Amino acid sequence: MAGQDSSAPTRRFMDLEDPEYAYMFGFLQADGHLSEGTRQRGRLTVEISARDAHILREFQRLTPYNSTLTERARATNFSAGHHSVIWSLCSLAARTTLNRLGLPPGKKSTKIKPPRVPFSRRDYLRGIIDADGSVGFTGQGLPFISLATSSAGIGAYLCHYVKKVTGTERRLYRRNTRDGIYNVMYQKEAAREVCAHLYYPGCLSLDRKHVAAAALASWTRPPGMKIRPPRRPWTPEDDRLLMASPTLAAAAAELGRSQSSCQVRRWRLVNGIT
Repeated sequence: MAGQDSSAPTRRFMDLEDPEYAYMFGFLQADGHLSEGTRQRGRLTVEISARDAHILREFQRLTPYNSTLTERARATNFSAGHHSVIWSLCSLAARTTLNRLGLPPGKKSTKIKPPRVPFSRRDYLRGIIDADGSVGFTGQGLPFISLATSSAGIGAYLCHYVKKVTGTERRLYRRNTRDGIYNVMYQKEAAREVCAHLYYPGCLSLDRKHVAAAALASWTRPPGMKIRPPRRPWTPEDDRLLMASPTLAAAAAELGRSQSSCQVRRWRLVNGIT
């Protein structure tokens, strides 16, 4: 299906202070592919499962340039007949705008980072989560929201933003040894609060993830489930005292921490993982 939607908005294309464009850009950074050819030819493509095709129709509506939606069925490692939808956009003006904002051509998973222009932060992050994250309940029935990303910039920004919104602290440590990605996860009350903030009523999002986020709102902590106290961040002074202490026991007593915590922190410092 080709064309420019007649209801395309008159607002400036990819104004990232606009919540819908901020969401769209986050989604494209995570799940889009920008290719370049000779004589300024190229293409932006996004391929997703047919069950989520509605979001690509929204992208077409938001884009004041001709674009196409096509469908295909193919065998994958997970399905003998995977049905997907592909959105394609060839406009040089559109591709130039997206590239300028931070969507690089070619392989981009480790290169992407939050825009350097003013942008709607929660909508941008919701686009990232919709493309590369998960929302729902664990096998133990605990609410969670998570992101798997190869970009240190995106992972660190999510941690920074969620700490500002909820007070819950997460830090990037090392990439997953199996596939080289960062996994950032929030559970229980933190997940419920993050989802309520990101997936607000009427926002542009994947329908199934919005439904999953809404389901988290009804979760309450079961009686008897202990609340883990917030982590105490390590300060440079803490690190200095830890490394200067003759034993772990002495460091633990001086810092008011457990020996196991001191042992892990000392190992991280010795191995340059802070």
